[in-house]
Amino acid sequence: MKLPWRRLLAAFSLATAMAIVPTAAASASSPASSAPTSGWNDFTCRPSAQHPRPVVLVHGTFANGTDNWLVFAPYLEARGYCVFSFDYGMLPGENLIGGLGPIAGSAQQLSDFTDRVLAATHAAKVDIVGHSQGGMMPRYYLKYLGGAAKVNALVGLAPDNHGTTLDGLTALLPYFPGASDFLDSSLPGLADQVAGSAFQKTLNAGGDTVPGVHYTVISTVYDEVVTPYTTQALSGPDVHNVVLQDLCPLDVSEHVTIGLTDRIAFHEAANALDPAHATPTTCLSAFS
Repeated sequence: MKLPWRRLLAAFSLATAMAIVPTAAASASSPASSAPTSGWNDFTCRPSAQHPRPVVLVHGTFANGTDNWLVFAPYLEARGYCVFSFDYGMLPGENLIGGLGPIAGSAQQLSDFTDRVLAATHAAKVDIVGHSQGGMMPRYYLKYLGGAAKVNALVGLAPDNHGTTLDGLTALLPYFPGASDFLDSSLPGLADQVAGSAFQKTLNAGGDTVPGVHYTVISTVYDEVVTPYTTQALSGPDVHNVVLQDLCPLDVSEHVTIGLTDRIAFHEAANALDPAHATPTTCLSAFS
């Protein structure tokens, strides 16, 4: 879809603001930024009364627990949260690019890390925010590994909740002999994300959600990785599905930037973490 030049100019200004504001916010002094109850991967952090649950951040495919959250983790930290992230799904010999191992195994890594966070912070439950695979994989933890008793909310930024067609490219796999077998054996984390895969069928069998967990899905119409973007939405009770462009028509974030730099998406995610103090998410949220 082509954008009119006036809208494109406005979107560019908005994107510039989203890039500038985090730097300005980091240099500004505020009670939240110096609060002893906040921190990123500080296992001495103790949640505050205002934010009683630590937040576990789950990166996406081809990412890791640091790079994926270089903007969002400080965003939450500055607001007084105890924030934690980790690496998962690393193939043997790999220590930088994650999300490529079998997703069921990655969910077990999330389970182990969550237990570590709960033990360190003495919290009863955590909240989870994930990007892409990181927004979908925790659902396996919730559904099959006992995570529902330990998680209050799951927020997905462009999650492939029902797999992806990659704009139809996955439909071509049968025409390339050995391609599916290669994915299954060498890159199982990718194979598991193909729409209609055995993993996807298991994940979504019996419904999308489990009782007791609050679900939020934040999508963008410009997603070119998880397609169609409408398949990201969840069905079930206690689900909030939202499309960024319904909050701010000028937001042109695609799959990657929604998790890396989009402060409009971050604001809506923060609302999901603290609904009692939620404020409307608009284009102006890019400056907050």
